[in-house]
Amino acid sequence: MSPTAVPFGRRLGAGLLAVGVLAPLVPLLLWAVAGEFRYPALLPEPSGRGLALLGDEAVLAALGTSVLIALSVAALATLAGAAAGRALGLHTFRGRRAVQLLLLAPVLVPTLAVALGIQVFFIRYGLADTVAGVVLVQLIPTVPYASLVMAASFASFDIGIEDAGRVLGAGPLARLRRLTLPAVAPGLAVAALFAFLISWSEYVLTLLIGGGTVRTLPLLLFASIGSADLTAAAALSLVIAAPPVLLVGLTARFLTGHRAAAVGFGRL
Repeated sequence: MSPTAVPFGRRLGAGLLAVGVLAPLVPLLLWAVAGEFRYPALLPEPSGRGLALLGDEAVLAALGTSVLIALSVAALATLAGAAAGRALGLHTFRGRRAVQLLLLAPVLVPTLAVALGIQVFFIRYGLADTVAGVVLVQLIPTVPYASLVMAASFASFDIGIEDAGRVLGAGPLARLRRLTLPAVAPGLAVAALFAFLISWSEYVLTLLIGGGTVRTLPLLLFASIGSADLTAAAALSLVIAAPPVLLVGLTARFLTGHRAAAVGFGRL
């Protein structure tokens, strides 16, 4: 057998995993193109209303807002997580466990309680009902995950590489670009992916801080569910589900490869 050949069991497992991930989307696809779906018919009568809804101006605007917010949150959370993860992964200092607990605190406390507690400050400083305010509030649940991933990534990073680069005359930016970033790139990809996925599907924080003015796809989805419009809900669900599935597929090698970052707190 060729050394690069993939074992049959691994291919079978990957196929079953793909089927398990994509199977729940089949009913959504049926409802998205359904006109009437009456018993005992096995398939609905086709209709283009669900696809037409995807071209609606409100849906396109919400899609653009969701992409803008998710990308902004992913970038900011990854930067903050990289800084915190480097400190936790490479260094042992007094109060390190307390810092870890503080990082986990926003995840342990219910999201609704967090949002209600800080909403008054966003209103006071003019951040309520703005995209910037929604981006900032979504950093609360995303930075902890990014920090944990980057702590694990930096825990396996040999800081001696940077010392060698310094001795050879490389400046701080050169060491960062040529030595540090390539070594922790898988961790950065996973941290950004987690932050994007959390932000992409966030509803409660967006509703409370956005005040209904900042309309994202999850807000439109819940509105369509509340109005019992199953065709619109199914079409919007497919739009919301597509980017996470594609991103997970594109970053799968970072999640499963031998260089993949594991969630943890770094060196003990």
